[in-house]
Parts: sequence; structure tokens; C-alpha cells
Amino acid sequence: MISRFLFFVILVMAALFAYVRLAPTDVERWHAMPQSAGPGDYPQTGGFRAERAIAAPAEAVLAAVAQRVLATPRTRLIAGGVATGMMTFETRSRIMGFPDYTTVAVNDDVLVIYGRLRFGVSDGGVNRARVLAWLAALGPLTVAP
Repeated sequence: MISRFLFFVILVMAALFAYVRLAPTDVERWHAMPQSAGPGDYPQTGGFRAERAIAAPAEAVLAAVAQRVLATPRTRLIAGGVATGMMTFETRSRIMGFPDYTTVAVNDDVLVIYGRLRFGVSDGGVNRARVLAWLAALGPLTVAP
């Protein structure tokens, strides 16, 4: 009896793991930016948005952001680019492969970085830590609020 239950639990876990890894990404859903609220930090359930004034041309800031973000392990560009002024990246967790989506854009000389999770309710602060680390790496290209 216990062995059947254990087998069932393992089977369900394997199915969930496969779904998280293989579920298609709806790029239209994730490649979107909320209305800018001005420089500052905006924690949200399952995500984090940071907005910073920029101290360099928008294209240079976006190029620096793209370079830094793509250096992050398990991260890839899924939509947009520097030339379009908005980019969306997917970063997967190390073990389970849970995807987080981060959209980056410059609106009216304000850099907006918006990271959020796809599955679940809480990201345990992962998006906040990631976004703030990327901002710290940009150094003088942005202005702290």
C-alpha cells in the first residue's frame, strides 16, 4: 500500500517537473511593461520592479543591461532587443527550472526593470535580489532614487 502511494507521489512530482520544464512560453504575455511610476523600488507579490533615472543615452544603458543580464546563468533573451527599446529575458532556477521573466525598457529617461515569476505566488525575493544585483553592476549608468 505504501509503495503504491510512494510511486504515485513520485509520478505526480515527475509530471510537475516535466510541465515546468517543457511548458511553452507565451511571449506576448510576458513581453509587456506596466505603466512607469517614476524612480524607486516597487515590490510586488511574486516579483519586483525597479525604476532608475539614467545618466547615459538610452541605447547605451540598454546595451549594458543586456550584456549583464545575458551573463546571468540560465538566462536567455526571449523577445525584443536594444534597437526596439524593450527586452524580455527568461531566467530559470538551477534545480527545478522554474522560469522567471524580466522585462527591461527605458521610458522617458527612466530605466525600468520588471522581474516576475511564472509559477506560484512567492519567489522568495529572488527577483528582487537579481534586479538589484544587475542595477549595482550598471554603476554610474543609473541614478539611485
